[in-house]
Amino acid sequence: MRDWKYFQALIMTLGVLVSIFVLSLVIYTLKATGFIGSAPSTNTITVSGHGDAFAVPNIATVSFSIEKTAKTVADAQNQVTIQMNDVLATLKTSGIADKDIQTTSYDINPKYEYQGSVCTVGLCPPSRQILVGYTVSDTVQVKIRAIDTAGTILGVLGQKNVTNLSGLSLTVEDDSAVKTEARNKAIAQAKAQAQSIASGLGVRLVRITSFSESGSARPVYYSKDMVLGMGANSAAPTPSIPVGQNTSTSDVSITYEIQ
Repeated sequence: MRDWKYFQALIMTLGVLVSIFVLSLVIYTLKATGFIGSAPSTNTITVSGHGDAFAVPNIATVSFSIEKTAKTVADAQNQVTIQMNDVLATLKTSGIADKDIQTTSYDINPKYEYQGSVCTVGLCPPSRQILVGYTVSDTVQVKIRAIDTAGTILGVLGQKNVTNLSGLSLTVEDDSAVKTEARNKAIAQAKAQAQSIASGLGVRLVRITSFSESGSARPVYYSKDMVLGMGANSAAPTPSIPVGQNTSTSDVSITYEIQ
C-alpha cells in the first residue's frame, strides 16, 4: 500500500515538474519574439519618390475612316469597299505591312430626314421621319514603324480623300527600359529621403516592409487639323511631323522599419 502511495506521489511530482518546464519554455519563447501579453510594436517611416525618364518615339499610329451614304446598304458598302481597297493598296505600296493595318470598326446605320407636314385650317400635323438611305463607315488603324515616313503616309491619306483622319499618336514600341529608368530614379529619391530622415531621428533603417508604385507613359498626340495641316476637305500636302520625346513617370512609396 505504501509503495502505491509513493508511486502516486512520484507521478504527481513529475507532472508538476513537466508543467513548470513547459511554462518556462513558453515564457522564454514569447520573450524571444519580442512581445508578451500584447502585439509587437514596430516603428516605421514612409517615404515617397518621383522619377521621369524620356524616350524618342519610334512608332506612329493613326486612324482613318471611309464613309459613304447610298439608297441601299449594298450600294453604300460597294462604294466604301472600292475606295478602301484603293487606300489600302497605296499604303502597302508605301511600305506599310499587312500586320500593321487593322480594321477597328465597321458600321451600318440608317439615315433619316424629317419631312414637315402642310398645315391646314390651323392644324399642323407633326413632322414625319423618312428613311432616305444607309450610311456605311469603315475605320482602319495604321501603325507606321518607319516613323520618318509618317508625314508621307499622312499626305497619302489626305490625297485619297478619306472621310476622317483621327489624331496621330507617337509612342515608343518597347518602353520597358524607359519605365525602369523612371522607377530607379524614383526609388533612389525615396531611399535618399529615408536615409536623411533616419539620420535626423538618430535611428537606423532595418528593412523595407512595403512598396508601391504608380506611373504612366505620356505619348505625343496631334489633332486632325495638325495632321493634315489644313481643313479636312482640302488636298493634304506632305506634313512635317516633329516627334519630340515621350515622358515616362514613376511614383513610388516605400515603408521602412526603423530601430
